[in-house]
Amino acid sequence: MDREKIMQGVRLILEGVGEDVDREGLRDTPLRVAKMYEEIFSGLNEDAAEHLSRTFESNGSEMIIEKDITFYSTCEHHLMPFYGKAAVAYIPNGRVVGISKLARTIEVFAKRPQIQEQLTAQVADAIMDNLDTEGVIVAIEAEHTCMTMRGVKKPGTKTFTLAARGVFETDKDLKNTFLNIIR
Repeated sequence: MDREKIMQGVRLILEGVGEDVDREGLRDTPLRVAKMYEEIFSGLNEDAAEHLSRTFESNGSEMIIEKDITFYSTCEHHLMPFYGKAAVAYIPNGRVVGISKLARTIEVFAKRPQIQEQLTAQVADAIMDNLDTEGVIVAIEAEHTCMTMRGVKKPGTKTFTLAARGVFETDKDLKNTFLNIIR
């Protein structure tokens, strides 16, 4: 990332809203924001395949679920946070991945300027493509501050997205089992 360019942009925004960028409370804000962006957009420099590449042999073929995975992301339309919980399930095909890698996969895609619909699909596709699973399903429920703090101003409103691949697309009972477990 170009820290200096971010700092220049923050200075321009502060000046644009009528602030004095040289006053004590704002003097270091451009640097703080640049460092924050390096952290919250770190997923731009990561590849989910790296996290999903370490697998272990498994004879099981039952659904594996990880739920209540907290994440924070940034709406690409307003550069405001959205946050919530994700749940992931997959049916292994002879190999499983360490369970922390599912949460790390969500983090890779959440730490980018993003929309929730795309985040959900990207996580499902990455798991499907890298784990050679029978199927994967991802559910995300999030609150968007671009909707709660501005615009329509409806705090507490949640958006739910779902992406299903493989057997989860075709087997309604399997999909419903997942949905019932994560509720």
